[in-house]
Amino acid sequence: VGIKLFSHGVMVVGLENVDTGQGQRSPARESGLKVGDIITELDGESVNTIEDVSAIVTHKGEQPLQVTAVRKGQEWSTTAVPCLSAGGYRLGAWIRDSMAGIGTVTWYDPASGTFCALGHGINDVDTTVLMPLKNGGIMRASVTAVERGGVGTPGQLHGSFDLSHDLGTLTGNTECGVYGQLSDGQFEGAALEVAQANEVHTGAAKILCNVDGDEVREYSVEILRIYPSAASETRNLMVQVTDEALLERTGGIVQGMSGSPIVQDGKLVGAVTHVCVRLCGPFMDKLPTANCCGEFVLGVSLVVRQAEPAPVCHKRRCHRPPDAGSPRASCRHIRFCESEQSRPDSRAPVLLLISRA
Repeated sequence: VGIKLFSHGVMVVGLENVDTGQGQRSPARESGLKVGDIITELDGESVNTIEDVSAIVTHKGEQPLQVTAVRKGQEWSTTAVPCLSAGGYRLGAWIRDSMAGIGTVTWYDPASGTFCALGHGINDVDTTVLMPLKNGGIMRASVTAVERGGVGTPGQLHGSFDLSHDLGTLTGNTECGVYGQLSDGQFEGAALEVAQANEVHTGAAKILCNVDGDEVREYSVEILRIYPSAASETRNLMVQVTDEALLERTGGIVQGMSGSPIVQDGKLVGAVTHVCVRLCGPFMDKLPTANCCGEFVLGVSLVVRQAEPAPVCHKRRCHRPPDAGSPRASCRHIRFCESEQSRPDSRAPVLLLISRA
């Protein structure tokens, strides 16, 4: 489906200096605003679009402007004084009020009309902050092209939206997915039982996804590892695509497959959330480029948990194998694949980047 989200307030995604003709100023920066802040009011008036902000700033001119914003869940206020540039009155802030993309509906309850999609929240692409939902919807979408995943790139699905009408409305944007209410017909599909946490195990499983047109197909995967559960975190399974048809088409899990249900033993156990991207390095010339790993969030029956940090080589030695004498230490952006199946040489770890699917 296509997913569109309009934010409650506008998000600050960048700050810049404004050329006033008498020097440069940044009213937003001077007022204390930071990237990631969500502006909800200007002089007591609610703002939810870029046009709202522009109209109030233009009307206010160079008079002090009361700004109400939210930062990390806490509301606060400040004062900003717009400055005049060649393009009019400006605050010196780049702002965003909406996002759109494609994803997959994970489950749908025909009795209530409730659905859940994506398996993870919609975050701003620049600040990574979860977008506060004002309203939004889902619409029919069709996959028009596939950019295959490979070494150094996660790959992605390209699609087109049917903008003529919405299938349903969004009611929540959470870390475990976007929720909403279907308003136009029903989704087709068989009813599935939800697995209990103790029923999920390593081994063979299936995912349901659409990588061509609007056809949903079943593909084989293998659950490689199950991470212990902990509250408020959003990853707890690592899987590997084993289906030759899907590997040929996409190279594995790619961006745009978020929300694809994972089914094991005839029960729903999770949804696609992230893709692991292989990195190039001096010791990686013997590694296969296919069988990209994907991580899943169990947002239906399990409390989710992010994988524990794995050891990596330190700093400049990141791309040297451990047997070359490099020490192992923690790293925030690179980690080793724990699956021996993806290591032709068990001494040579596979470097991965984690990216949302």
